[in-house]
Amino acid sequence: MYAVLLAAGRGTRMRPLSASRPKPMLPVADRPLLAHTARAAVDAGADELVLVAHDADALRAHFGETFAGVPVTYAVQEERDGTAGAVRAAAPHLDGPFAVINGDNLYDPASLADLFDGGPAVGTYRVDDPSNYGVYSVDGERVTGVVEKPADPPSDLANAGAYVLPAAAREMLDVEMSERGEREFTDVVAAVVEEFDVRAVPFERWLDVGRPWELLEANEWKLGELSRDVRGDVHPDAELSGRVVVEAGATVRAGSVIDGPALVRAGATVGPNAHVRGATLVGPDAKVGHSVEVKNSVLMAGATVGHLAYVGDSVLGRDVNFGAGTKVANLRHDGQPVKLTVKGERVSTGRRKFGVVCGDDAKTGINTSLNAGVTLDTGAHTTPGESVTRDR
Repeated sequence: MYAVLLAAGRGTRMRPLSASRPKPMLPVADRPLLAHTARAAVDAGADELVLVAHDADALRAHFGETFAGVPVTYAVQEERDGTAGAVRAAAPHLDGPFAVINGDNLYDPASLADLFDGGPAVGTYRVDDPSNYGVYSVDGERVTGVVEKPADPPSDLANAGAYVLPAAAREMLDVEMSERGEREFTDVVAAVVEEFDVRAVPFERWLDVGRPWELLEANEWKLGELSRDVRGDVHPDAELSGRVVVEAGATVRAGSVIDGPALVRAGATVGPNAHVRGATLVGPDAKVGHSVEVKNSVLMAGATVGHLAYVGDSVLGRDVNFGAGTKVANLRHDGQPVKLTVKGERVSTGRRKFGVVCGDDAKTGINTSLNAGVTLDTGAHTTPGESVTRDR
């Protein structure tokens, strides 16, 4: 079966992390988010992948012409005309029934395999607040309708962004623009529901990785699946416990403690006397330096937290540099969930503990204090001793 993976979205809710690369190429554990999705599709039974992007070269550099033993084809979405437009770009490469999968979602392969087992079918997932998603109405296992982000949802069954559709669906892709100025693929699905019996497949595990705290959650999921593997240079006086991976070329110096799940990627250094804990990714060539504590965070490639600092429940982009003594707050005094700015509005993360989000090349002066829920934009700077309580 062909599996079309959609990777052409703007990723505006993930800014500033997605400002300089496609959101599906953000790191989740040891690979880009899209690579997890592609692997789940192959494990579920896809025998050819079609990746849709605005810049196919950015994907080709990672996926090549084959991935996990199956051929990969690239389709370019020339216009930003929504998910239906993305599938329309892939249509010339398809033959027969096909699957469509959001490239910025995480899936468990068993649920995708159930979806692939018999189409037409759509993936569903029960959520507490379905108004943020496309929502299905069902009669038993049969889908009776789908509506995009309704004010009054007909059910709690969110659209999991995974579909198996008949070949005839390729003739239904030229839908009208929605109020959001996009051609919505949910309108295509609605047309398929009108003509075919469509099966609703409940997914056991699913995550829509649209906002920075969901990238943190995605890493918690995938880092939690690691098996211990220590191939890098670990000092005899360092202590590693639990599911810890230290890749070849990484260094863990004397006096450091790493409590898994944690992944220290090639070229990265930890210590001396550092503490890494929680579900933490220390990306390629990143640095966790002397007497630094990092808890439940993502440090992307080249990010440096060099001296006497604390980083908790945060996401640091590429080549971020925290000056000595930088501290991150990750807990509100009133115990309420931390809020973060998404597309200009303060939105609850739903997390009692959440720190900061720093875009690529952001830098802090020594002894900077960063309040919970602060975002530093790409290239933003702080001054020595500054207390940052608003986005920069």
